[in-house]
Amino acid sequence: MAGETVWRMDQLLRIDHHPVEVIGRPGLVDSEVGPALRFDGRSDGLVVPSIPFAGARAYTIEVLFYPEADGPTEQRFWHAQDVAQSRALLETRLDGKGGWWLDTFITNPAGGGVALIDPTRVHPVGRWYWVALRYDGERMAHFVDGQKELERLARFAPLGAGRISLGVRQNRVHWFKGLIREVRYATEALPDERLQRRR
Repeated sequence: MAGETVWRMDQLLRIDHHPVEVIGRPGLVDSEVGPALRFDGRSDGLVVPSIPFAGARAYTIEVLFYPEADGPTEQRFWHAQDVAQSRALLETRLDGKGGWWLDTFITNPAGGGVALIDPTRVHPVGRWYWVALRYDGERMAHFVDGQKELERLARFAPLGAGRISLGVRQNRVHWFKGLIREVRYATEALPDERLQRRR
């Protein structure tokens, strides 16, 4: 049976019973969707020593986040990396005119990497969004508020044990400016109708 894990950003030092490495000074704030962590786009991040979907041949990652207007052009707000250097990333690109688009990436040493990015699919900053990255063992797709934007054929081995960073890439570049409220993991490729979306 597939498993689901939910990380809610309502404290700094532990997430889902895991001790957290805090980078910089991310802050816990109240928001319209509940407690959230705010990252300053320069030096704030968290590292959690767990990949909840490690070993899964299919998985879905969903993040409820709020991109702010004046962050860096390229931002890695969620990054999983295992001990073999396989990676999955959720990123934003800002256009400097109040818009952003989603960039997702999966890679492993044996299978190469696949990126999904389309700069014509622009969304306004300064709002809450659910974004999702889904992999079913053959296809990689990403979504904004439950709407599929891109999909490609891709073959990857499962990620193994490793770490996940929030607010920054794990080598501490490409910082995120904005808020993260919740991250959800499923060890299956969730069908479109089960994906989270803003009502």
